[in-house]
Amino acid sequence: MSVALDHTGPWTVADVLALPEDRTTRYELLGESLVMSPAPGIRHQRASLRLAMALHAASGAADAPVEVLEAVNVILPSGLVVPDLVVADAGATAADGVSVDADGVLLVIELVSPGNRTVDRKFKPMLYAEAAIPHFWRLEFDPAPMLVAYDLEGGRYVERTTALAGASTRLDVPFPFEIDPAGLARQ
Repeated sequence: MSVALDHTGPWTVADVLALPEDRTTRYELLGESLVMSPAPGIRHQRASLRLAMALHAASGAADAPVEVLEAVNVILPSGLVVPDLVVADAGATAADGVSVDADGVLLVIELVSPGNRTVDRKFKPMLYAEAAIPHFWRLEFDPAPMLVAYDLEGGRYVERTTALAGASTRLDVPFPFEIDPAGLARQ
């Protein structure tokens, strides 16, 4: 944390990537501003892991050349973000680095956290659309788990499907995938 406090001047992607690893804080660069968020809670992490595992299984069943990653750095034209989940082209992750360029990302997923609602619902989708990431999903937890799927169209995201808790919903992009959000967050 002292590195962030001692920094002067505008932040760059290189500055953020040079910060020491910190499992209690997520660092993102929005424009030239460093944004720090607390690590997600248990419900969030449980749902993220379960969704990542289901996506991994579905991508394997479809023989899709992708990789599903949790909380990876994504380099955007306007900075650096850490989506909760990313489905990236397998070629974009072959170098085994610390980040993925937005042009190699097929899908970003945000799990809406109580402290980041506005960022997850409004600001980050705008940045993802500007970076031309083809698909965006948002998982809401309250009052019941709900997954909203969007596709990029004309430079903005258009809602395509809403998967409600208690019903199995099929999504076809970026590969065939069926989900009932009800099982993602409960213990």
